[in-house]
Amino acid sequence: MTRFRALVACAAIALAGLRADAADPLSDYHRMLADDNPAELAVARGQELWQTPRGPRNRTLEGCDLGLGPGVVKGAYAVLPRYFADTGSVMDVESRLVHCMVTIQGFRQDELTAAPFSERDAPQTDLEVLAAYVAEQSRGATIRVSQSLAPEVQSYERGRALFFRRAGPYDFSCASCHGLDGKRIRLQQLPNLTRPEGARTAFGHWPAYRVSQGAVRTMQWRLSDCVRQERLPELIFGSPASIDLTTYLGVLASGGAMDAPSLRR
Repeated sequence: MTRFRALVACAAIALAGLRADAADPLSDYHRMLADDNPAELAVARGQELWQTPRGPRNRTLEGCDLGLGPGVVKGAYAVLPRYFADTGSVMDVESRLVHCMVTIQGFRQDELTAAPFSERDAPQTDLEVLAAYVAEQSRGATIRVSQSLAPEVQSYERGRALFFRRAGPYDFSCASCHGLDGKRIRLQQLPNLTRPEGARTAFGHWPAYRVSQGAVRTMQWRLSDCVRQERLPELIFGSPASIDLTTYLGVLASGGAMDAPSLRR
């Protein structure tokens, strides 16, 4: 980690000298640190948890069906969310991991979802590291979020409606920040999530290691934090709304490539 901190310091110095009118002044910063992404630690821990017998039933997650068959992890992140007949619902990676931990290992769902995201300077949660491991196994895979079944189409349509719905004290929607090209908050380029190119840069790069927080953050966290900044009520982990928004982004991103866990500021 000493080398990583040194790289962060060097990147910060270089970032200060970037032109203010650069199209994406953080891109060089990301590239500087990409070879030393601390998310690798979370991936290794996630793989360990996947393969270790745990829970009241003392079983591994190696029989978990993430959409490509029991135990198949490679490429699975790139095809989620999708409809699962065993639950009769569309599920994303994180909600499916919870389902497997409950049905296979015997954990209680309320305990798993009570605090799915780690606090600052605290160890990563099991769900965070498992999501990082599953995502890493899809690195380079083509995003292919299915729309072949009616529940999947309905999830996309609800997600799209939520994306454009204005609400809250500031009358914000997701599209308020992510509906046009060229928008920026300080040095942070905001992708246009109404276009495939923008959706691919978002969907294909989460989970991501947030340098500012020193932790891997997942897609559920990313959506929850956006909702917080809109000053809307808390987005419940694994809720239909969170999955529908992910489905919207995933369908729009289809055809792009997975490159997660990535590195973010």
